[in-house]
Amino acid sequence: MSEFHQDQVPGLYHRYIGDILVTVVSDGYLDVPLDAIRNFPVERARDILASDCRPLTPRCSVNAFVVRSGNRVALIDTGSGNTMGPNLGWLPRNLQRIGIDPARIDTVLLTHLHPDHSNGLTTDAGEPVFPACELVLHEEEIVHWYDDARMARVPERQQVRYFQGARIQFEPYRKRARLFRSGEVFPGITAVPIPGHTPGHTAYLISSGTESLLIWGDVVHFADLQIAHPEICMEFDSDQAAAAATRRRVFDMVATDRQLVAGMHLHFPAFSYVVREGGGYRLLPESWRFVT
Repeated sequence: MSEFHQDQVPGLYHRYIGDILVTVVSDGYLDVPLDAIRNFPVERARDILASDCRPLTPRCSVNAFVVRSGNRVALIDTGSGNTMGPNLGWLPRNLQRIGIDPARIDTVLLTHLHPDHSNGLTTDAGEPVFPACELVLHEEEIVHWYDDARMARVPERQQVRYFQGARIQFEPYRKRARLFRSGEVFPGITAVPIPGHTPGHTAYLISSGTESLLIWGDVVHFADLQIAHPEICMEFDSDQAAAAATRRRVFDMVATDRQLVAGMHLHFPAFSYVVREGGGYRLLPESWRFVT
């Protein structure tokens, strides 16, 4: 009998939004302890996960999105590079599998400057992974992460991991950075500021013809908990009250508009709808599509 191959299928999924091709590219996953949640009893969260046959240490997908609009190529978020363990850092290999050379990506859009979204910007030696790109992000991200006074108010681990880490990733791109507040940032892509998780946290609305997709960044980290309980926050939210308020506002908007969404931490391949259920919400993953 021939040898049985056990390699997992690469984490890639294509979907057209009108004439724009969006490809979800998995950077891997992170198992995050439940004690990272805030505003919700851990034991109750554990009971919910157990009753839904979910891991009691929630699994957090890390996704990025390639957007091909006309003859241009953008990447939304860059994954974690080699900084967060063996189950992450798969973005470069998966880009290679679809023939995407990082040197040919002309625009990198960041939802925010947290390490699982931006540490893929540089190599271990500090060189840019995307040498020809324009780096595009909300101006409040730079204001926040370069604020020494704010950095001094957080624990040392957060100073190193978030504030200093953001600066390390941004500096090689400083001369090729474009900062925005809102508006169109790439053909067919409009920035939608959704502050709370970080001050410059941004969603991106992709529109073409009659179709649209809202890539909502980190509106949720644990979809298995936060969709039904939007009050749940994370220890790494910069402003937990604002993050919860933004989450409720976004849920209300996409449920009302029947808006297709995707997120960096929704279970791969991430395309979903949010609907109201009772006094809360429920996530409906979109049916699988084939692109030929």
